[in-house]
Amino acid sequence: MINAVWLNTFCTLVEVGHFTRTAERLHMTQSGVSQHVRKLEERLGVQLLVREGKRFSVSDAGERLYAEAQGILAALSGLPDKVQEDTPFEGVVRVMSPGSVGLKLYGHLLALQCRYPKLVIEYRFAPNAEVEAALIDSRVDIGFMTSESVSAEIRCRPVAQESLLLVTPANTVAPDWSALMTLGFIDHPDGRHHANLLLGPNYPEFRHSGQFPLSGFSNQIGLILEPVSRGLGFTVLPAHAVEAFSRPEQIRVHPLCTPVSETLYLCGRREKGLQKRVETVIAEALRWLEV
Repeated sequence: MINAVWLNTFCTLVEVGHFTRTAERLHMTQSGVSQHVRKLEERLGVQLLVREGKRFSVSDAGERLYAEAQGILAALSGLPDKVQEDTPFEGVVRVMSPGSVGLKLYGHLLALQCRYPKLVIEYRFAPNAEVEAALIDSRVDIGFMTSESVSAEIRCRPVAQESLLLVTPANTVAPDWSALMTLGFIDHPDGRHHANLLLGPNYPEFRHSGQFPLSGFSNQIGLILEPVSRGLGFTVLPAHAVEAFSRPEQIRVHPLCTPVSETLYLCGRREKGLQKRVETVIAEALRWLEV
């Protein structure tokens, strides 16, 4: 490694052309200037100056070093500004959330990126456990989860509530227990969990989701309602996923006597402060989650 201080001393000497004036400019001794040059020559194994008594000229190797050093020193001089730079509308922000929340937020965050093209949104859809693991490994900047993290490394704060909804084909008018048993359950990665939360308080016959015939399964949040819309079964989904379905006329959402919601948590690494660009994305996300 080349010492940048030595390099700066050498370049200043070439520009000034005099040891004493170089020392004065750099607020050091003349012997210190000579020592920096000697150390550079020893490190590089070349002669940088041709000394002629108290005078000197720059050798060919010295000329080449001077030319190369200009870019290096210019980059180093701007390094503090680049390191300290923290702009609200520039840089990459990595977000991860369960699919329903992602369906709600992703389009709005892309609209934010369209307004500020240097603000790059990386959005990944994943269940709670994967969001938590990504936060612990610092693979994402922020995560949204529908349960609080148990890790001491992660801080979580509640930011919204999302209703769980019973969804059937459009021609199902009265979703009594018999009708649900006839339809069968369209499962998904959180299907059993959501069914337990919503159906337990609303159907005295309900014990667990395994009571229903299995009529289908999808792990793609945008496709879970496809079999429902075709009359193949019913499911339980968070409201954002239902709102995002492109053919609402082919499904029916049924209000139940006991509404159930999930709390949505905003999560991040406990010891890391938030950069301004991350704060920008959080503010935009929270604006739409409150709608």
